[in-house]
Amino acid sequence: MNTQQPEFQSALRVMPGVEGGHDGLPGQKATNSKNAAQGVQRRNLKTQEYVEGILSGDRTSLARAITLIESNSISHFAQAQDVLKSILLKTGASIRVGVTGVPGAGKSTFIEALGLYLTGQGRRVAVMAVDPSSTVTGGSILGDKTRMERLATDPLAFIRPTPSGGALGGVARKTRETMLAFEAAGYDVVLVETVGVGQSETTVRSMVDFFLLVLVPGAGDELQGIKKGVVELADAILINKADGANIIAAQAARLEYERALHYLQPATEGWRTTAMTASALTSDGIPQVWEKILDFVKTTNESGAFRKRRQIQEKDWLRAIVEGHLLERFYADQKIQRLLPVLDSAVMNGEMPAATAAQRLLEAFEAGTTS
Repeated sequence: MNTQQPEFQSALRVMPGVEGGHDGLPGQKATNSKNAAQGVQRRNLKTQEYVEGILSGDRTSLARAITLIESNSISHFAQAQDVLKSILLKTGASIRVGVTGVPGAGKSTFIEALGLYLTGQGRRVAVMAVDPSSTVTGGSILGDKTRMERLATDPLAFIRPTPSGGALGGVARKTRETMLAFEAAGYDVVLVETVGVGQSETTVRSMVDFFLLVLVPGAGDELQGIKKGVVELADAILINKADGANIIAAQAARLEYERALHYLQPATEGWRTTAMTASALTSDGIPQVWEKILDFVKTTNESGAFRKRRQIQEKDWLRAIVEGHLLERFYADQKIQRLLPVLDSAVMNGEMPAATAAQRLLEAFEAGTTS
């Protein structure tokens, strides 16, 4: 992994900057409309072809590699891991920014405004727009729809809509690996938009460098659903929509949060969380937000907190992968599949404590793994 720290389709096919869907996996039909109409299957790429495509910045290869990484198929997992191992030394040189906030706070509009500002400076920006997953179909509720149309057509930007898959905090299960692919492809800023606000946003905190909480003026904590724990995760609070008649209310909200932040433990060692105002609609305050992020990177690099956070995140990532695989093995076990419905029924009918049922399941699983 690069140890230097930063200074600081089916794509939406009508929008060249937006990549998504499931292009290029073995056995799947190409999403190109002409090929799809003819029933032509896209040729499977070899691992080295994925690697060379990513490192050269080829958008199609990157989109196909991300689809491979996101696949839940066991047959794709090994190749995806080989690709990641091959590009690992070219990763780590971006700044990763998580953006969260309640629905209606203007997260997507803000990300588009910030992204356009950054590409205007010649930076390459990758956006991971994590859509809520339908509990019925498992797909994105918003589907391929993007709310970042201007950024989507910017050649220096790459937007990847993806369903959250029900993962904790609305973050797609493969978000971390996708982030590495973006970095290896030369994107020096990675923006992760999350579904909403809640205690599960600690998942987002665990994979980004800088965590931004976006709020709106004129709404109290109760209405916005903001909890103290979420505010404590933020490296900065942004009062968005500070334009027109909202300017006075936005300034009042900023002062209110500034006062509250004095009583909270900083989210990052050696860094004081502050509240800011901006308008994603007019772009007022957007340059100042980026300067704040660069100041954060500089300050935490000098103190060593930046590298320490990245190292802790890698360790947490390892733990999360192990836990995920253990859960998959547990529920795929035939004994568990036979026993679980029986114990479910017993617990629901009040015939057995949940803890007792859980212990029986674990004992059955452990007996199978040691036999």
